Amino acid sequence: MTTSYPAGDPTPPPTTPPSAGRRRSGSLGRTLSSVLLVVVTVVLVLFVLFNTQTVRVSLVFGVVDLPLVVALLAAAVLGALIVALLSIRARRRER
Repeated sequence: MTTSYPAGDPTPPPTTPPSAGRRRSGSLGRTLSSVLLVVVTVVLVLFVLFNTQTVRVSLVFGVVDLPLVVALLAAAVLGALIVALLSIRARRRER
């Protein structure tokens, strides 16, 4: 099979640039990220709305009455901080 070119033009016909596929997948990634952000936001709003009752939290230095959502989020943030600190410590030991 031979490829024929227009008379007098030895260059092959233009093809679509390889970056065109990347643009589509990039916009698909942004769309998926946006959808995921909306879903997570809706779940968090529902979480706050359904956990409004007040609970008594016993701390080392006293007792505090807080909305349940505040107590749960504070526990999650403290857990995330502990994990972050332990991972930083593990990275420093690897060096």
